[in-house]
Amino acid sequence: MQVKARLAGWLKAGVFEAGKGFAPTEEGTPQGGIISPLLLNVALHGLEEAAGVRYQGGDATQVEKDSPALVRYADDFAACCRSRQQAEQVKARLAGWLAQRGLSLNEDKTRIVCLTQGFDFLGWNIRRYRNGKLLIKPSRAAVRRHRQRLAEKMRTMRGSNATAVIATLSPVIRGWTAYHRCMVSSEAFQSLAAYMWKLTWKWARHSHPNKGQRWVAARYFGKFHPYREDRWVFGDKGTGACLVKHSWTAIRRHVMVKGTASPDDPGLAGYWRYRRDKHGPPLDAHTLALLARQDRSCPLCGDRLLDTGHLPGSPEEWQDWWMSVTRQDIQPAPGGPGKPARDGERNARTATALVHASCNRARKARQRRGTAPLLQPAMS
Repeated sequence: MQVKARLAGWLKAGVFEAGKGFAPTEEGTPQGGIISPLLLNVALHGLEEAAGVRYQGGDATQVEKDSPALVRYADDFAACCRSRQQAEQVKARLAGWLAQRGLSLNEDKTRIVCLTQGFDFLGWNIRRYRNGKLLIKPSRAAVRRHRQRLAEKMRTMRGSNATAVIATLSPVIRGWTAYHRCMVSSEAFQSLAAYMWKLTWKWARHSHPNKGQRWVAARYFGKFHPYREDRWVFGDKGTGACLVKHSWTAIRRHVMVKGTASPDDPGLAGYWRYRRDKHGPPLDAHTLALLARQDRSCPLCGDRLLDTGHLPGSPEEWQDWWMSVTRQDIQPAPGGPGKPARDGERNARTATALVHASCNRARKARQRRGTAPLLQPAMS
């Protein structure tokens, strides 16, 4: 009862937004509000026990032989059962458990299907194939939505230059691949890379209708990536920047969390530190190396670039993260902050680093006033 009263108080506490002030809330949470998943985790705590899930030895690693298995993310969950009869029993049991909390199953989204047919969950398709292998791939709906978004972005970029196209689409591509790279996604990445090439070629031809194909290819396509033998990379010859390809993202398998380990448990700080150091976030090797070298902090402001304890949980969140950071070539100021200059340091070689996009904008403003640190745009 105390939990219900506290949740009700949170729902009616109101919302404060910078620049907009305070807005009262009678019920519910704002669309996309970060408090919504937390409230659902509190309200749905105990869902596994209600479904009849039983673990071997009391450790939430392997279920008993005749027990269902349940996976939940916020208010989305999937229960894997041994038979259709058991699935119907679990559904009825959960419906009664949710009714006690004033909740109900969404019948339009709730289905009982055989694993050989497959089902979609959190943007992935989970299916057991004829050879007996269980594969988790990006769902067709997720791939279709991503294609549509890329096409819409390209349509809005008509009339813009190549630099603007790269800056707009790279975070979208990086965000989607970062989310899906832990599953069987190579085929989807290859298909999306081919689709993205068609979009960029169409954009380039539309931008120069009076030019021939050879001229367009020489203007916008080439070996822009210094470490790849790919001469059909879309890029900007002026800056050397290029559009990242889906297929460049390597697959890195997700490692299951041990038992019921929670990042909020102070007693498991060592386990989560070891897990972060060994497995790391789903980013490319170059970005991971930059983060490690910078201690995951922005060299301009000193604040964290990425909290590996609470990684983004969706393609959109990964896209927002990529839009909040940018790669720059940094040449340290002579002597560094508060240090005397050393011989030859003024001519030190620049090094690529990750910085906050907001810090980069502030740096450019200071540069116009002649007070900026020594920074140059990266050739990436």
